[in-house]
Amino acid sequence: MASTPWSIAVRSLGSLCVSLVFIGEPSTHAQQDTGTTHVPLTVEQVVKNVEQSNRGRSRALHRVEGMRVYRLKYHGPLGDHDAEMVVKVAYQAPAKKQFTVISQSGSKFINDRIFKKLLEGEQEAFRLENQEATALNTDNYAFELKGYEETSEGARYILSVLPRSKNKFLYRGKVWVDAVDFAIVRIVAEPAKSPSFWIKKSMIEQTYVKVDSFWLPAGSRTETVVRLSGLAVLSIEYRDYKIVEADPLMALDSTVAAKPALDQLDAPDKP
Repeated sequence: MASTPWSIAVRSLGSLCVSLVFIGEPSTHAQQDTGTTHVPLTVEQVVKNVEQSNRGRSRALHRVEGMRVYRLKYHGPLGDHDAEMVVKVAYQAPAKKQFTVISQSGSKFINDRIFKKLLEGEQEAFRLENQEATALNTDNYAFELKGYEETSEGARYILSVLPRSKNKFLYRGKVWVDAVDFAIVRIVAEPAKSPSFWIKKSMIEQTYVKVDSFWLPAGSRTETVVRLSGLAVLSIEYRDYKIVEADPLMALDSTVAAKPALDQLDAPDKP
């Protein structure tokens, strides 16, 4: 298949997807004493706790394995295209990943030129020099406290994130932070920099699941409007996690908060 606007755009989409796969790497936290006194936290305190939780990842988690299912569907005037690839992923700290393709079906172009490029791009983003440049911290992002919500799965702080540069692995949008573990549990975002002229608009949502004491990616969905060429939907399902080797987790220094600093909040936003 020759390169077309939709194929160029979807290949370029890899930068955004890789950035969120990378940011979604195992986020560690320590179990908190349920008797701890709860006090309001400012946005600075929430972000400090998130940064500390993420730093604990490299100390505590040494090896984890899992499966991913990549799916892409395109619909537009140039016809319909779809594909699926199942991949086994093995992570070893601090910066080693091994991908093993288990199966693939559907469009050969998507499998060879898009899914495999995603895997290569993730390897690039995961290099130690790129980890620092893409970390979710105050060096790379500006944060605002936008809301606080109670859910059946626990309380969440809602932060807006604005990148300080146009690094292709950064994004702008909102993150939901667990109010006890200070782990990212949801991201809704768009790229800081459009990966391609052919991408008119991209939005991605990524969610996380707690496996033992670690928060790991659960799923992501990216909808991309391709200029003059239709809609591409890329999803990644994460499953069958196995924590192979990990150390005990260190407790956070800061007091856990059950309620936000109300004077910092805007009117509650709906996702």
